[in-house]
Amino acid sequence: MPFLSNIAQNKKIRFFLDPIPKDARVLEIGSGSGWVGDYMKANGWTGYTGMDIVPPAEIVGDINQWQSLGLEAASFDYIIAFEVVEHVDCFQACYDLLKEGGQLLMTTPVPSMDWVMKMLESVGLNQKRTSPHDFLVNLRTVPVFEDKQVRKVAGLSQWGIFTKRSDQ
Repeated sequence: MPFLSNIAQNKKIRFFLDPIPKDARVLEIGSGSGWVGDYMKANGWTGYTGMDIVPPAEIVGDINQWQSLGLEAASFDYIIAFEVVEHVDCFQACYDLLKEGGQLLMTTPVPSMDWVMKMLESVGLNQKRTSPHDFLVNLRTVPVFEDKQVRKVAGLSQWGIFTKRSDQ
């Protein structure tokens, strides 16, 4: 794994994953290499499901087609979307799948700094993208969710925790 990707992975574990209750129902979209699921399963989480558009995810398909994939509305406590939302606009689907009080945990490049991320990829310091970043977005402007905690990390990445509130 590229050097910077390894550092980011360890920080994501501590910031996002470790606080999740072990019995929470968790959906990871864009599960890719499976590192999040491997970590969670090895460390006692019992309600993890991985989803991606290609195998070997437990659910193979497009998050925006969640109804045809057998998923139920308001059925997850947490949805994890690390380096996904720059590839697909899936905020409404995530909102629909979260229980009241549920959280969407996400990371994505800072739109104005994506060129730096691409450069870091080209020299092997960061993981290569799997598809174009056609949906780069400032997380503070994301629709649907009212309760947003967003922070920039190293000036290059945005990390967000969005909570589905019952009063929406």
